[in-house]
Amino acid sequence: MTDRTEEELKQGYGNPPRYSHEESVQIARHRALAPRAVYEVVALEGREELKRPLWSLWWSGIAAGIGISSSVLAEGILHKVFEGYAFQGPIENMGYTVGFILVILSRLQLFTENTITVVLPVLKDRSPTVFSCTMRLWAVVFAANLVGTFVVAFLSVHGGTVVPEYVDGMMKISEHFAEYSAFEAFKYGVPAGFFIAALVWMLPSSEGFEIFVIFLFTYLIAMGEFTHVIAGSAEAFLLMLAGEISAGKAIFGLILPSFAGNVLGGTGLFALLAYGQVAHEIDPELANPRRRKKK
Repeated sequence: MTDRTEEELKQGYGNPPRYSHEESVQIARHRALAPRAVYEVVALEGREELKRPLWSLWWSGIAAGIGISSSVLAEGILHKVFEGYAFQGPIENMGYTVGFILVILSRLQLFTENTITVVLPVLKDRSPTVFSCTMRLWAVVFAANLVGTFVVAFLSVHGGTVVPEYVDGMMKISEHFAEYSAFEAFKYGVPAGFFIAALVWMLPSSEGFEIFVIFLFTYLIAMGEFTHVIAGSAEAFLLMLAGEISAGKAIFGLILPSFAGNVLGGTGLFALLAYGQVAHEIDPELANPRRRKKK
């Protein structure tokens, strides 16, 4: 039922159809969420995250860093298994989706998800307190994610936790990331940040199809060779610990530029656009200009 039809019914232009309870439940289940509803769902999740204790965020962030490293592991395994086969690239890139499916469905703290979830409350409330809490969460989760990916990289290269053949595969699929300049890591990080934010925005409307949605967007990131700061840090740390690149290149040439690109794409583009399409619906001052003038 369109908004126009609903308005006409309110004004007496027709009689509202009567449905059974079962039919009403089916209609509610299959009706797409309105943008305002999606905004409130994602923003509510962000507010809940902002209230969590720092230690909870820290350990969840480390777990996410460890979990996202399985993307590099899966890619490395597929690289070795299908080495020399036709369509090796598209096949091994499927492994990139594994870590994201693990982390997102496990509800772990992945930094790039927070470029939209905890930002939406800031855009609506414009409160210094909410802003400072958001910056605190970003700092804790980002640092924890990097600790997690570093631990996995160290154990893979020096701890013997991964079969050497597969470590070699992980190194091979990481080499393309190391070839990027700092500016390339930044500019290719913008689409990745946008896609992850879009993924988070779509999840409330994707009940029952979450895995497909996560797979679709993260596979696109892999195939497009875009840069995701946390998955990319797993690759950068692998190469750094193996002596293939310097610490300066890993941190300042790859990780931090990817971080900036992801933030620009996730917060600077998608979050602002998401807020813009519902701003006049959720902000009383924007919805009622006269009220704003009176102030």
